[in-house]
Amino acid sequence: MTSTVIITLCVLLLVSYLFALTSGKTKIPSVLLLLITGFGIKQAAVFFEIQLPDFNPVLPIIATIGLVLIVLEGSLELKLDRSKIGLITKSFFGALFPILIISGTIAYGFQYFGGFDFRNCLINAIPFAIISSAIAIPSAVNLPAAQKEFVIYESSLSDILGVLIFNFVMYNEVYNGTTFGNFGLQIGLILVISLIATIGLSMLLARINHHVKFVPIILLVILLYTELKVYHLPGLIFILLFGLFVGHLDKLKHLSLIGKFISYEPAKEVELFTVLTIEGTFLIRSLFFLVFGYLLDSSELLDSSSMIWAVAIVGLFILVRALQLAISRIPITPLLFVAPRGLITILLFLYITPENSIIIANKSLIIQVIILSVLVMTFGMMFTSNEDDGEEHDQLIDPHMKAAGLNSVEEPKQNSDE
Repeated sequence: MTSTVIITLCVLLLVSYLFALTSGKTKIPSVLLLLITGFGIKQAAVFFEIQLPDFNPVLPIIATIGLVLIVLEGSLELKLDRSKIGLITKSFFGALFPILIISGTIAYGFQYFGGFDFRNCLINAIPFAIISSAIAIPSAVNLPAAQKEFVIYESSLSDILGVLIFNFVMYNEVYNGTTFGNFGLQIGLILVISLIATIGLSMLLARINHHVKFVPIILLVILLYTELKVYHLPGLIFILLFGLFVGHLDKLKHLSLIGKFISYEPAKEVELFTVLTIEGTFLIRSLFFLVFGYLLDSSELLDSSSMIWAVAIVGLFILVRALQLAISRIPITPLLFVAPRGLITILLFLYITPENSIIIANKSLIIQVIILSVLVMTFGMMFTSNEDDGEEHDQLIDPHMKAAGLNSVEEPKQNSDE
């Protein structure tokens, strides 16, 4: 039995790697193929009457670890300089305003048609409004450099801002000056904790002489994130800041305050740490979507009562995104389609308590919205081309930086999905 499990797991992960290698040619995101594979395994197990364990308790654990590694991977790949000011600004507002508009609209729809309390409707609507970096980032690997950077910034910020807004609504029943003041204090506290933890973890890179040094650091990052979640603090901010800090150690070490703690050449260490993070992310992400596909149920996929809601919600995504890209003067295709829902949506729904749940936002609706958004992304990217990379980059960078001649593109590191 043990040998069978090991063989099956190895084969599935190798198949996942094959999906990643071929996605550039087929333009089919590997995530969709993993979901189909997991679903197929479930149907085969039922047909051959093979008893498999219940993976439902495992899914939240894989999802949490996967979210940490995915945001960490994305932040390590980002390179900040003055020429990226326009891109970062557009990504921030492109992540924030759609969350507010989409979650507010969906919540109003839930309240109007279901008669539920608006706060509960909003709690259940916010997860639908967040772009999944777990799907968006690996799916953008074949996009031009400027568009790929935009997707990394936007989806990572969407995860972070979405979790912040979700926690604010979820853990506060009254919204007044005191509530917003406490929220501001939480943000300030997490920034201080992130700075201290980031410097401490970076020092470990220099002081650990053992041949195993990166795994303990990643484990500490996951541990700190989990501890912050216990106290309802926005741990994803820590992950983003840590990744950006480590990714820019070669520049930051020249600062007097930072240089005191870094007495080594960080470029090689950072490169090795990034490679390990990318490959670990690939494994966890593959396992998550295989397990999630396995847990899909045919009756939930084809539930007609929630399908109308799912189509309407995905249609709202596309409409709001088209307006957002047009207002930001960003090329609409193929970025219009790269806004899938996935891991973060599932994770937030797992945090919703029974007293805050509403009947409309059931498991069928969650699954249908995720699948439909992935299908829209798949077909959208299959039938659009990315030829004018230079022109598109000019539209993404800050025009003031362009005028100053600061319009060079630094190609992000290619991750293992390529």
